[in-house]
Amino acid sequence: MIDYSKCKTVSAIPEASSMIESFRAIGYNIETAIADVIDNSISANAKNIWVSFDWKGYQTSIAIKDDGFGMNDTELIQAMRPGSRNPLQERNKNDLGRFGLGLKTASFSQARKLTVISKKIDYKSVYWTWDLDFVNKTGNWDLIRYLPDETLETEISKLVSGTIIVWNDIDRVVKDFNQDDSKAEFKFNQTMEQVKKHIAMVFHKFIEQGKINIFFQDKKVNAWNPFLINEKATQEFPPEKIQNGKVKIEGFVLPHKSKITEETYKNAEGVKGWNEQQGFYIYRNERLLLDGDWLGLFRKEEHYKLARIQIELPNTLDESWQIDIKKSIARPPLVFREQIRAYALKVRQQAVEVYRHKGKGVKQIAGQKFVPLWVDHKRGDKWFYKINRENPILTKIKEQAKNNSDKAIEMLLRFIEETIPSKSIYIKESEQPELQGTPFEDTNHEIIRATMQSMYSSLIKQGKTDEEAKAIISNIEPFNNFNHFLEFLK
Repeated sequence: MIDYSKCKTVSAIPEASSMIESFRAIGYNIETAIADVIDNSISANAKNIWVSFDWKGYQTSIAIKDDGFGMNDTELIQAMRPGSRNPLQERNKNDLGRFGLGLKTASFSQARKLTVISKKIDYKSVYWTWDLDFVNKTGNWDLIRYLPDETLETEISKLVSGTIIVWNDIDRVVKDFNQDDSKAEFKFNQTMEQVKKHIAMVFHKFIEQGKINIFFQDKKVNAWNPFLINEKATQEFPPEKIQNGKVKIEGFVLPHKSKITEETYKNAEGVKGWNEQQGFYIYRNERLLLDGDWLGLFRKEEHYKLARIQIELPNTLDESWQIDIKKSIARPPLVFREQIRAYALKVRQQAVEVYRHKGKGVKQIAGQKFVPLWVDHKRGDKWFYKINRENPILTKIKEQAKNNSDKAIEMLLRFIEETIPSKSIYIKESEQPELQGTPFEDTNHEIIRATMQSMYSSLIKQGKTDEEAKAIISNIEPFNNFNHFLEFLK
């Protein structure tokens, strides 16, 4: 144990301009930054939150307004202080913050000027501004009493209580943009559309439960639920609890495209697309932290794109799950990784089945079963695919061959071409490439030799030389894999 009373000390206060500029490099994008600010509104018990922007080129501003508790002057100054709380201190179970940095780091990551105007019941409205240029100039951790737009006082006066956060000088988004540049305006609007989609996803549980209303440019934001829980074809797995019952895992296998409308399918691809949205969805206090990530346990692959698994955490496990300042990274404790992986394997396996057999799950007539045209099977320890000789289509083609063999052969080839099990082949090839068989591997090659001999004889009768006939045959698949038989052709 160190006896601090005997140690010499010296002050090492962080240099203001360097530290505050470092805050800008934490790694937010504009979607995660605005979501982090909204967290503060929810923690302040807001029922309505408005996100708005005013396009003016490089002078564009973004505002987030809420009708929460609001703050008096002392509380506002404390809230604008970087590191305003100890991440180790006990918090309200519904608190979405941790470090006391979110408002500041999120705002600084996008803008050089952060203004907060707030009104608490029985108090006058108050405001303060962080201006990074002023901090760089003075080298001091000083807020300034500055309001970029006088109409903000009118706006806040309309609320019984609440807060408005305004970003100006948004250099990470609109720097050097001109107001009359239509391409720049279009690009900015696209960015803000992504913000809206992100908000709809991150706070979907709050919106669905009626806890909050979020308005984007005065239009209500509809929740985006990643699990399609209202679709009949969605398969839900029984939830499991780990970490002394504090963490709940629940898996979902989304419907095959053929089971839902085109509009539903398009909407379900989310912000990043079907393939990227597969995986775990980590929630803390119903707020989505991480979406579509296999947490290093698996790779993202096409045939697992229907698998989505939610994990719900309380805020008391932030440290053990390594939740970062941006609330966009989570890492499960090592001791529980195998348990999480085992649960995910069951969900992924079912997701593959739905992906491969889109007819599976259709109501069957009693006594009937699905009859595939192709079947996979093993020879030795390798996988192969063959035509199912019991498929009724082959019976029909044989009947037709008695009258018109050319038409029957064409029909057979067409069915083979159209039904090659490419998805199943891809899945097995990506998962176990070493177990995929090659043509005629570990089987009797007499059919190959006999067919090569027959074709050779025909080519010789057509006037080809021995060398020419063998050259033609060696370039025909699958004979190209059996060139050692050429020397036996007579």
